[in-house]
Amino acid sequence: MADTLLLIEDEDFLGTELVRHFSREGWDVVLHRDLSGARKALMEDGLVPLVVVSDMNLPDGNALDLLEECRDHQQSSEWLFLTGYGTVADSVRALRIGAYDFLEKPCDQKRLDLVVTSAARSAQAQRRLHDHAHNQNRAYPVSNFIGSSNAASEVRDVLNRLINVSISALIIGGETGTGKGLVARILHNSGPRYKEPLVEVNCAALPRELLESELFGHEAGAFTGAKQKRRGLIQQADGGTLFLDELAEMHIDLQSKLLKVIEDQRVRPLGSDKEMSVDVQIIAASNRNLTERIAAGEFRSDLYHRLSVFELVLPSLSDRIGDLDELVPLIVDEFNHIAGKSVRNISESTWKSLKSHNWPGNVRELRNVIERCVLFSEGPDFPERWLQLPGQAPTPTSENNNGALTLPLDGSLTLEEMEAHIIRVALKRSNYNATAAARSLGTTRQKLRYRAQKHGIQAPSETDSNPVE
Repeated sequence: MADTLLLIEDEDFLGTELVRHFSREGWDVVLHRDLSGARKALMEDGLVPLVVVSDMNLPDGNALDLLEECRDHQQSSEWLFLTGYGTVADSVRALRIGAYDFLEKPCDQKRLDLVVTSAARSAQAQRRLHDHAHNQNRAYPVSNFIGSSNAASEVRDVLNRLINVSISALIIGGETGTGKGLVARILHNSGPRYKEPLVEVNCAALPRELLESELFGHEAGAFTGAKQKRRGLIQQADGGTLFLDELAEMHIDLQSKLLKVIEDQRVRPLGSDKEMSVDVQIIAASNRNLTERIAAGEFRSDLYHRLSVFELVLPSLSDRIGDLDELVPLIVDEFNHIAGKSVRNISESTWKSLKSHNWPGNVRELRNVIERCVLFSEGPDFPERWLQLPGQAPTPTSENNNGALTLPLDGSLTLEEMEAHIIRVALKRSNYNATAAARSLGTTRQKLRYRAQKHGIQAPSETDSNPVE
């Protein structure tokens, strides 16, 4: 079956010639002379072209507006623009919203053929990735909530019940880092809505005005800077699931608008006088106690009661410490694969340290600790020296009274910054002797030089006295 090429061109002669040419090249060509016809074909008639070749400036508007609408609907076609008088602003906007290329008329036919062929390959690759991602939806089975403890088993039992029913809303509670995002993805991707979109939004990451626009969408001109119409995340989740992480941080005014959407199953974009029907499952997550927020006047009780069709509270890692036996090897293997490492031996003393820690950051903290250790490893042995668990070792930023190098785990330094700091201290301690510094770190001089250069640190030769950064 021939791939479809949509041609949007208002010049009669050029449009006819391009239809004839691309038909001979094996394309199923659909021609429209204006944006309204092309918009109807794409948005209402279900046309899904592999490539779109469009004039930029058409009788009824700028084709970039239509591309932006298509991107909001997550269409994967590649767009090429032809124009006789493009502006710098148009070209910048075209690239920003994902145009494949921008060609000036008159365009050499061979050049156009090459670009169309390349765009087709790109679109095909995107569709393969989309298909893979769609298939991966089912890669979130309930068993992904790892652990043999009673607490973990109880969570899986509840999840197995929830994925087999159609539930309009639920709340996931628990401390930070316990896996609320993972559970939301399991519920969606293993549930009855798995074929539809899962749209995630962190309510604490956006200011009130931006969150409102992102959730509800807006019409062009609805506020300063709203140059184009935009579908909100609620509409984008239609038929699927909207995951509202850190819901307790949502401004109370927005809570009332969200409640109305949930109750009426309709949404009105900012600046619009029309409401659109939506069918959305709401999964809300919070590490805050919502009943306390209600008592403080910071959360609406009616929204809480509407969302709490079911409330699942995830256990802290300290309440299922025995699950480390399964979690740690799995996470080590994950970061081995990412970093190209081969850590497989975990000592008894390392296990003792891991199991005696209370893990206030839960599984997220565990993952961060293991990532650091795997990245700093130099062989098959898990490097216990890089555990640096709070309460088990001092945490100044350089040296303690015994001369041991320690680092803060409060988030003030990234892993990259930690590694750079370690290299600088090792060089200073060794009087900037690269061989001695490498020996102190349990690595080779060549590896030390590589890591130093990565951080912009010039590892000295044996005759150098000071590194130059």
